[in-house]
Amino acid sequence: LGKVLSLLREWDHGDRTVRSRMLNTFLTTNTGKTFYELEMEFAQVASLFLARLSTWMRLYMFGTFLGLQLKAVGVFLSASSDQYLMEFTEDGGVLTLLDIVSHSQSKEEDKAEALRLLVTVSDAGRKYKEIICENHVKVIAEFLATSNTDESQETASAFLESLSHGNPKYQDQIYKNLIALMTCSSPKAQQLVLHNLRTLQLKLKSAHHGIVEPLLNMLRSLHLEVQNEIDLILDLKCYDVKTLLLTGLVSLLKPIK
Repeated sequence: LGKVLSLLREWDHGDRTVRSRMLNTFLTTNTGKTFYELEMEFAQVASLFLARLSTWMRLYMFGTFLGLQLKAVGVFLSASSDQYLMEFTEDGGVLTLLDIVSHSQSKEEDKAEALRLLVTVSDAGRKYKEIICENHVKVIAEFLATSNTDESQETASAFLESLSHGNPKYQDQIYKNLIALMTCSSPKAQQLVLHNLRTLQLKLKSAHHGIVEPLLNMLRSLHLEVQNEIDLILDLKCYDVKTLLLTGLVSLLKPIK
């Protein structure tokens, strides 16, 4: 315990350089450890270090060492412990991660790392999904549409898919956000959105009428990755938008002068 308290004092009095060195050491020695191993390492007060880490990340959200901070937080969130997850969310951690994703000052790699942490939080269960959705899931939908890298878009897509499972309170909100994303300009994003919609639509008893027009417009896409997911049209023939869909398809058969 004396060793841990000494480490916490060093953190409290250290500048950014000292703290970054401490985080590198922490990552080297603790990555992949379980909750019980972390508690042993920190003499049952690992939460004190997590709280300091969360506060520093929130205060200096766009600093040089943000990527390092996110990876260190990831060690705690991946430790299979509801305790660390709840402490992090109660301390405003989810909102901080969403701010990082949505802010123009954030680096693309930091946004991707923040998204990976949000996936970890979401996968922990319904109460965490609801906490995330209370803090504007639209941020993630917008990021999927505007991101510049395939990796970031795929992580954002995985996050939205995670949120759509076992989350009945916000399922409709996620569904409508995905429909709105169908009109984005990125073919990769369109492919991922179609994939998410196919997975989600199968769980729903009805289809939103707003899905038909953008879906039919995608038939004009020249991108193979989009065409490969267009089978959503076949899925929708079992829903109440069947007539609207058929009318639209017939209209597309008419030649344009």
